[in-house]
Amino acid sequence: MPKAVIFDVDGTLIDSNDQHASAWQDAFRDFGHVFDAATIRAQIGKGGDQLMPVFLSRDEIEARGEDLEAHRAGILKERYLPAIKGFPDVPALMRRLLDDGRAIALASSAKGDELQVYKRIAGIEDLVGTETSSDDADQSKPHPDIFEAALERLGNPSPGDAVVVGDTPYDAQAAAKAGLRTIGLLCGGWSEDALREAGCIAVYQDPADLLRRYDGSPLAG
Repeated sequence: MPKAVIFDVDGTLIDSNDQHASAWQDAFRDFGHVFDAATIRAQIGKGGDQLMPVFLSRDEIEARGEDLEAHRAGILKERYLPAIKGFPDVPALMRRLLDDGRAIALASSAKGDELQVYKRIAGIEDLVGTETSSDDADQSKPHPDIFEAALERLGNPSPGDAVVVGDTPYDAQAAAKAGLRTIGLLCGGWSEDALREAGCIAVYQDPADLLRRYDGSPLAG
């Protein structure tokens, strides 16, 4: 039975992966690069520090990466943020965990200011106070930094006493490097096979499905 549960946010608690992919595609185009939407979509779940090297040279990232990422953030806010919604039953799942005495943390590859907006969208502002973002990590997922920071803020429980809930292989890969198990959710757009191959110990459709099947899930023991 885990003492702590660490949640990814994008694609896990809020339906935002397509919007992030579109914002990156628009930003790349504005900087003179045209990339296929599906290719970008497959990288969502990483922070910009890990996503940009898939598409750009080191020299271009050093010269314009910071400006491109800031431009991407502006596009997301202006064009796509209104379309982002929370998945059903996210607050109810959090309350169930709290009622069962579990500690909860968020561990997102988003920027810190973006994460605050996403908490409001998910309806969990008053339910989760422990969080880490890309601002708290030298390297974003699939590196373990964000999850290691979350463990520290939870009081350094044993990794065996915590479990991650995420929607991408990058969540599972990062969690494994921190010694953590991962429950996968399909609502972010990845297949069950992809999530299990990355190391997920169980897979559910979305937060509502995880809540419905809570008693038989790794969250219950």
